[in-house]
Amino acid sequence: MGNKRLIPALSLGLMLVTVMFIALLVGGSHIPSRDVINALLNPRGAGVFHTLVWDVRLPRIVLGTVVGAALAGCGVVFQAILRNPLAEPYTLGVSGGGALGASLYIVLGIGGLGMVGMSIGGCLISIFTVYTIASKKNFSNTVLILAGVIFSFLFSSLVMLIFSLSSTRDVYAAVIWLMGSLSSADTRLVWLVSILASSALIFLLFFSRDLDLLSLGDERATYLGLDARRSKVFFFILASFVTALCVAVAGVISFVGLIIPHFTRKLVGPSHGGMLPCAMLAGSSFLVTCDTVSQRLLRPVELPVGVITGIAGGVFFLLFLLRKDWWGYD
Repeated sequence: MGNKRLIPALSLGLMLVTVMFIALLVGGSHIPSRDVINALLNPRGAGVFHTLVWDVRLPRIVLGTVVGAALAGCGVVFQAILRNPLAEPYTLGVSGGGALGASLYIVLGIGGLGMVGMSIGGCLISIFTVYTIASKKNFSNTVLILAGVIFSFLFSSLVMLIFSLSSTRDVYAAVIWLMGSLSSADTRLVWLVSILASSALIFLLFFSRDLDLLSLGDERATYLGLDARRSKVFFFILASFVTALCVAVAGVISFVGLIIPHFTRKLVGPSHGGMLPCAMLAGSSFLVTCDTVSQRLLRPVELPVGVITGIAGGVFFLLFLLRKDWWGYD
């Protein structure tokens, strides 16, 4: 990685560490900074502050870091393989399947796998269905996108049907989850998802050249020696699985996977060797910052983090859209 990529990566890494430390000090409830630092320095300590730091704030920050990196990284992947600047982790219907599974669990209490299991199950059904349809049409970008959009609408309609037949209390709980939140995940689940998603993201970094070739188009990639169809299937399944993990533990958090790839593409250039790690770092910083704001903005009321990412992302993307050179694709 040259200086043109190394300096931005180091800067984004430093920004992430700073954002994480601020989030640890601030949080949703008031804890004196001295007590936060004491709790960090004494991991085996006891007391209310120690519990809040180690069992609430730290897992939440870790989850925000991993989910932010995962959504941004998957956004880079989907924009490369689909050659579409509007592609994001939720483009292909993954979030719709996860939302349907979670809604069934929350509202109807169906299934003994828990909400996370039901959500992952819904995501996997969506992934398998879109993959099956696309495979019959040579896995073309158009069919992938159309199949994803169709199933997103279908799953959304089923979710609305479930809501219309459910009590107000259950609907409220489901809607809050669908808006995206980092507050309700079990600590053990946070670490499990973090390990799985981080491993997949690290593995993905070794295939940045393949993404460079796919972003040129299937025909050019094939001429340059890449099996475009097989590579697209690989990236589609891997990125969709990582997205499913994110949806299962944090709900639907919008805009992270859409705007961060564009930001990093302008920062370090179109080569995925530099853009992919920088996007992961920027996505983590963005989501942790938005989560901190969601906790502090109307305290003691906590907003769903998806509300903050939606507002910030919408404003940013609108400004970005007004630039003549925003597309970044031929």
